[in-house]
Amino acid sequence: MNRRDALTLDFPKQQRQDFSNTARTNTGLTPYSGQWTLSEVQHLLRRAMFGSSKTDADYFLAQGMTASISELLTAPGSVPSPPLWTYASNYADPNVAQGQTWVTAPYDGQANGYRNKSYKAWWVGQMLDQSHSILEKMTLFWSNHFSTESYAVNDARYSYSTNALCRQYALGNFKTLTKLITLDSGMLKYLNGYLNTNTAPDENYGRELQELFTVGKDANGVPFYSQSDVIAAAHVLTGYRINSATIASYFDSTRHDTANKTFSSFYGNTVITGQSGANGANELDDLLTMIFSTNEVALFICRKLYRFFVYYEIDAATETNVIQPLATIFRNNNYDILPVLSALLSSEHFFDPLNRGCIIKAPVDILIAMCRDYNVVFPNSSNIIAQYTMWFKMAQYLAIISQNVGDPPNVAGWAAYYQEPGYHELWINSDSLPKRNQFTDAMIYTGITGSGNTIIVDVVAYTAALTTPDDPDLLIQEVIDRHYSEDVSNTVKSYLKNILLSGQASNSYWTNAWNDYLGSPTNMTYYNIVLTRLQAMYKYIMDLSEYQLS
Repeated sequence: MNRRDALTLDFPKQQRQDFSNTARTNTGLTPYSGQWTLSEVQHLLRRAMFGSSKTDADYFLAQGMTASISELLTAPGSVPSPPLWTYASNYADPNVAQGQTWVTAPYDGQANGYRNKSYKAWWVGQMLDQSHSILEKMTLFWSNHFSTESYAVNDARYSYSTNALCRQYALGNFKTLTKLITLDSGMLKYLNGYLNTNTAPDENYGRELQELFTVGKDANGVPFYSQSDVIAAAHVLTGYRINSATIASYFDSTRHDTANKTFSSFYGNTVITGQSGANGANELDDLLTMIFSTNEVALFICRKLYRFFVYYEIDAATETNVIQPLATIFRNNNYDILPVLSALLSSEHFFDPLNRGCIIKAPVDILIAMCRDYNVVFPNSSNIIAQYTMWFKMAQYLAIISQNVGDPPNVAGWAAYYQEPGYHELWINSDSLPKRNQFTDAMIYTGITGSGNTIIVDVVAYTAALTTPDDPDLLIQEVIDRHYSEDVSNTVKSYLKNILLSGQASNSYWTNAWNDYLGSPTNMTYYNIVLTRLQAMYKYIMDLSEYQLS
């Protein structure tokens, strides 16, 4: 079974269209001026957040597009508290008390595995508890762009520091973030920057800085930079080390190469003058100034943003109408990310019908979004062991369906965000799709249990909050509108209605059952009648291929 068959189940296989010589759509960055309905709201929130509750969607619907995007592009006023030690029952960390943070504590080899679990649980918790902001989506974007693997870094304190940096500058200046990531202890550890010396230059970070983080490659996959540029960059970056006690990097001038560094014609044959002593650290600024003076940096990042938020293939029309204007905005704003996001998310291109329901959801957009869409209740901070346990359960399920937060497969991040020609199709295969469905089925019927707590979709409470839950036709339509990117056939709606009516013909079979429950909500017979029908309906809705699309 191939990935397309796995997604569409029994529907005929559809061939991938070749848009290389045609325009899939000619829309561009002209501000969107069309209708503002639940459809537009849900499209925006699916792409800019990890799901949305009915309350969230209704809130943004009332706000209008301009105010909604403005709020989404505003970072929360407070920084989240760091992850906590919550595994004292399994191992007593000699440096951290139960319920206290470990992010500044001394390294402990035995504790590190538990700290990594805490870090991953904490990150999932931030996604689940996100505010009305694109911050969490952008934190994931930058963490995937500046990818590190916690198991390879092997110090949860450093992994957290990288995440915190991506979070702090998620809506800030990309050039500043690039410099700080270069000096970040987690990145220095991951790509051997702390081992890069004048006597033994290490090319690892010098290559990835150019190939994966800034200028990229041309349309044929050929790097713009040369091998000599990798070597020269490596020499510029010699001398940085990590202070394990302070969890920060520092510059050791005795390990720095003070010779001049000459770059290729791609960089205008720039020569970075070697400097000695503390001034050697200034060469990093010269290196970034040189790199960011090229046009390719803005184009490279704008293409990545486009594939993350809009669509995976970029044809000639999109390159001309969207990518190049975005890159100009990026450069003209000195690489501040907000003007780019504002232009993209406000555009007629973003809201183009052809850009809705066209991307297979990443695992985080299935699991995290489902919990938020259905108001799943997690343990609160009054019981941090239970809270972190359930957050980590979610992290484990994400790993099972191929998105292990904190541990992408390699320095390039998750392949579905960049690997052509498959892109998003890489999320779906004959193994991952059934596991997605197993998760949503479990959340509908039995829930997931840990530390004596269970998280579950309360289908009855969720349905009660909808507009007209006693009318099966209106109920089904509202659920479809809130959970699918596009409408479905009357055949599907008839099947869903048949579930609610238990195979009967009259709407009253559902209406009476629902009203009986409302009139006596503690009557378990009435409750179980609506519960079993709703469970079957929501299970079917989330098992269909349409639910896999954003």
